[in-house]
Amino acid sequence: MDKKLLDILVCPVSKAPVEYNAESNELICRASGLAYPVRDDIPVMLETEARTLSAEERLDK
Repeated sequence: MDKKLLDILVCPVSKAPVEYNAESNELICRASGLAYPVRDDIPVMLETEARTLSAEERLDK
């Protein structure tokens, strides 16, 4: 994931910064508790496409 892109992306729900999880290929927003998929190197920043983080995932850093 491009560092410059990560610097400007925010969660569309909470407007908080997101972080990239290479293991799951997702952008994680702990503020909203959502994980946005990255498909073909393109972040899908739609709330309807996001999955809800588990309580454990929300606490992990």
